[in-house]
Amino acid sequence: MSRFRMYPTSAQQVSLLEQCGHARYVWNLALEQWSSWTRDTRHAPNFTVQCRQLTEARAVFGWLRAGSQTVQQQALRDFDQAVKNFYAGTHRKPTWRKAGLNDGFRIVGSQASRMLKLNRKWAKVNVPKVGWVRFRLSRTIPDAKSYRVTRDRAGHWHLAFAVRPEPIPAPGTGEVVGIDRGITVSAALSTGDLLTCPRLSEREQRRLKHLQQRLSRCRRGSNRRRRVMAAIAKLHALARDRRRDWVEKTSTDLARRFDIIRVEDLPIAQMTRRPKPKPDLSRPGASMPNGRRAKAGLNRGILANGWGLLVQRLEHKAAARVERVNPAFTSQTCSACGHRAPENRESQSVFRCAACGHRANADVNAAINIAAGRAVRARRETPPRVSPKREPQHATSA
Repeated sequence: MSRFRMYPTSAQQVSLLEQCGHARYVWNLALEQWSSWTRDTRHAPNFTVQCRQLTEARAVFGWLRAGSQTVQQQALRDFDQAVKNFYAGTHRKPTWRKAGLNDGFRIVGSQASRMLKLNRKWAKVNVPKVGWVRFRLSRTIPDAKSYRVTRDRAGHWHLAFAVRPEPIPAPGTGEVVGIDRGITVSAALSTGDLLTCPRLSEREQRRLKHLQQRLSRCRRGSNRRRRVMAAIAKLHALARDRRRDWVEKTSTDLARRFDIIRVEDLPIAQMTRRPKPKPDLSRPGASMPNGRRAKAGLNRGILANGWGLLVQRLEHKAAARVERVNPAFTSQTCSACGHRAPENRESQSVFRCAACGHRANADVNAAINIAAGRAVRARRETPPRVSPKREPQHATSA
């Protein structure tokens, strides 16, 4: 998806927010109709019936008639496609859209092509009921038939085109690289390179902690709480933009340098789930410690390093050249002799083979195993532990 930063004026921001509110209202109304359908009632209205209902509603309500009919009908069309995707098993169930979290709308058809290039750095797009809005030309505008206007939590407006760029051609050198993803080191390559995803600086982290403390003392619904939440959202948006920029640059570099890219097949969605509470049987209504805080820190580390986004962009740019490898025992297997044992991993960063004495960075050693595909062919030379057998106790005669 190609995304551009928009710079609307104050009056245009008010109009854009009204359009977002109309699209959100229509979406939620269609979701309510679909959710209330049961086997004992009539079928929920389809897209054609909902468009007819929208026309009747626009004739009655002036605030809805003041918005763009194209935006509102497209919200109904998007919801209809979301329901079809849910029944097809490719997407999740449609959910409610909330103000401040899901602000956006889509423009299709001839109105999506109304753009004008101002100079080398700036262009403008004609948004219905809003007017010409400027946006930054950070890349070439793709040839798309639709675009989406969105607003993030930090208050930044974006213009996104739902197009997938052409894959990067393979260099033809036959080189293979393995990537081991981690928390301390975001991505370790089998070539020995250690890549780290940029995060917030120490000063920014201290400011984030201070703002979170202020947020806990603010009264709900107050103007001060909204200002503090906006400041926190800006810091999170800054970290997100840095992570996306790093992922784009890293994935492009890897797709240009290597023919085959092998990564671990990690279930990130399952790895970042919250731990389930453990009920304490001795105390009804109480729970036992389940490592919730430690797991929350691990989840934040996984998401902050962009594990899933890196592989996703690699599969887009290096199509049919990304291979997923079973991650079993890649960090315990020696890349020199193939010996596998838990004691080979001395620490988080040090690997020392107990059989041949090979020493290397633990993440680089795992990346070499991934590049060679040794995760599924790793052999175990350490004999399995056998519990000592107990001698049978014979009864003694009294």
